[in-house]
Amino acid sequence: MRHCIFLILMLCVLPASFVQAAPAQQSFTDWQVTCNNQNFCIARNTGEHNGLVMTLSRSAGAKADAVVRIDLGGLMTPDPKEPAIAPRLRLDGDPLPLDVKHWQLTSWRLTTDDPAIITSLLTTLQQKKAITLDPGKQMLSLNGLKEAIQFIDAQQKRGGSETAWINKGDDPPLSVPPAPALKEVAVVNPTPTPLSREERSDLVDYGTWRMNNSQCSLDPTRREVRVTALTDDKALLIISCEAGAYNTVDLAWLVSRKKPFASHTVRLRLPFVASSESSDMELMNASFDEKTRELTTLALGRGIADCGIQTRWRFTGQRFRLVRYAEEPSCDNWHGPDAWPTLWITR
Repeated sequence: MRHCIFLILMLCVLPASFVQAAPAQQSFTDWQVTCNNQNFCIARNTGEHNGLVMTLSRSAGAKADAVVRIDLGGLMTPDPKEPAIAPRLRLDGDPLPLDVKHWQLTSWRLTTDDPAIITSLLTTLQQKKAITLDPGKQMLSLNGLKEAIQFIDAQQKRGGSETAWINKGDDPPLSVPPAPALKEVAVVNPTPTPLSREERSDLVDYGTWRMNNSQCSLDPTRREVRVTALTDDKALLIISCEAGAYNTVDLAWLVSRKKPFASHTVRLRLPFVASSESSDMELMNASFDEKTRELTTLALGRGIADCGIQTRWRFTGQRFRLVRYAEEPSCDNWHGPDAWPTLWITR
């Protein structure tokens, strides 16, 4: 019991930069918020928007570091003949009030990082229902925006401070905790000796044996064995095991490069609890990037790749550690894997 109390006291007195933030992702009616392990938060409207999306992002800490963006886009690029959207935006039927001196305008995007403009805009939008595009069927729902803003304030512990968007108070900006320190996962053996022809041949034979002795349902004609030099004495062996409509589940082992082969299963464990309420990750559509020296996974929610989970892992000499986790739960034709919101990042 005394040890527990001591631990709690130590956590209380640690500087904020040493306390790791827990990533969070939550939906509020037609809005979705994602905050990563540095308490950087990003929110956007989801659902039947037909390509009209407002994105709100804010960094942790005292600095008024926020950006609001309104885009016309999605997985499909707008028609080049599409006229500029700024003069066509309507707020509950009336022209959206914009002071163009404080916005950066292009044909299909409006952006501002002016703190006063953002605060004023969010105050106005909380009382409204939707931003629409005239003419057009695009609709940017504002249902859930206020709750999304409250969530960001709570996650970044801004309540009662001058920087809060909701429940603003008199506490100075420096009362807001700074972003936690960014952890580093170093690359081990970044330029390993390439596999010799003999090593590759022996490892492929070993992988074929492992594949034939694993309980995999994938058609034998579609099974694949992949080997990569991981360090000077270890190789990464990946085999295809199960398959669905657009996802393949892989199995992987760390294998010694010389006979007799010694191996152990690669297990990917998240440093936080994901939306699946599990810390263990399947190797979905796994591959190894030779340039970055990272193991990647990509679990697609749909074949068009507008939602799902993408991860990157770096080998530390004994195991793979997470360096990036991105998740997009909303399948609404907005963006692909490279733009999905991140819950975990490292150096």
